Amino acid sequence: MSVAVAILGLAFLVLVHEAGHFFTARAVGMSPRRFYLGFPPALVKFRRKGIEYGIGAIPLGGYVKIPGMHRPAPSDLDVHFSRALREAPQLTGPVERAKRALATGDFDEARDQLPYLEERVADGDLSPEAERSAARGLRELDDALAPDAYWRQRAWKKVLVIFAGPGTNLLFAILLFAVLFMVGGGKATRTVEQVLPNHPAAIVGLMPGDQILAINGQPVSPPDIPRTVQGSNGKPLTIEVRRHGRLVTLGPVRAKVDQGAYRLGFALRGEGLSAPAAFWESLKLTGTVTKEIGKSLGQIFEGKGRKQLSSPVGIVRASSTAAQQGVEQYLVVLGFISLSLALLNLLPLLPLDGGHIAFSVIEGLRGRAVGRAVYERFSAVGLALVLLLFFVGLSNDVGRLGGG
Repeated sequence: MSVAVAILGLAFLVLVHEAGHFFTARAVGMSPRRFYLGFPPALVKFRRKGIEYGIGAIPLGGYVKIPGMHRPAPSDLDVHFSRALREAPQLTGPVERAKRALATGDFDEARDQLPYLEERVADGDLSPEAERSAARGLRELDDALAPDAYWRQRAWKKVLVIFAGPGTNLLFAILLFAVLFMVGGGKATRTVEQVLPNHPAAIVGLMPGDQILAINGQPVSPPDIPRTVQGSNGKPLTIEVRRHGRLVTLGPVRAKVDQGAYRLGFALRGEGLSAPAAFWESLKLTGTVTKEIGKSLGQIFEGKGRKQLSSPVGIVRASSTAAQQGVEQYLVVLGFISLSLALLNLLPLLPLDGGHIAFSVIEGLRGRAVGRAVYERFSAVGLALVLLLFFVGLSNDVGRLGGG
């Protein structure tokens, strides 16, 4: 059950990302052609105001199709119409005229060829495969030549639409952290909120609701408690708590190394913050995590940095473990994942959002679109790097699952 919850959480974050693209595109006049819950093929779909809404058969995240992400090129027709041309030579005339128009930048002439192409395809007695490919080519070309095509827009509009995806993930993380700080994840108290099973605290008899008063005979404040435990370096600790009005002494017990620090395996109850304080703490936490992620990415080709990479397998595993520990812990992890998705998507690599933003800025400075061949070369390099990161993360996750 916890694995299903983890997968749904990851899918929700992807959906949040795509919704950012979708609503921002509509707001600036780029009407998306599709918006799906899950990925196609569609189980259910309907059209409204020219947009196809649907529920996809692959239940992960969402999918948004923004028209004309790239300037159309003559090679697009070769890809989509090659089979149809072999089966119906009468298509050659309008296809060649459309290719010449695209090559010279006469997009109005290219658009004028679409009705002739559509008519020839309908009368061409094509095989189902050739007809599907040609029909898709007509749709793609029609979208790419439309006035609201992405590549035709002002640079600031393109940057805004693309940034909206990771930006929505970032905003979601900040708001989620702020809410958690408000409902009890802010200032720590003396009261034990949670004791992890099979950890030293549970073995020695610490219980939720206990109020920690002293460690090794020394009174401790809430901030002192984790510092004292972590500073023990595994030496025996005696803990004095108030339980139902009685003083109880627990231990001695030794903290164990967990996630790089000495811990006993318990969490203190938090005291909710005011909305302004919670928002400020959320911003500080987001900044700290962003700095650490940036540092890890800078060490990606070093052993330590490489070992910190994780794939969706590891993300689901971490989320599943957090879900077993309670709703609050699960939401904290969900916020970190949302923040990570935002930052990784902003890397200046195609096909990531950061790559599209970088090219939109370059095109805005140049005053004209970057050639399709340049896009394709950078996309090939970027995709190779993204796949490399994915497989390194997957290798790490498999090693962790296997106890390596």
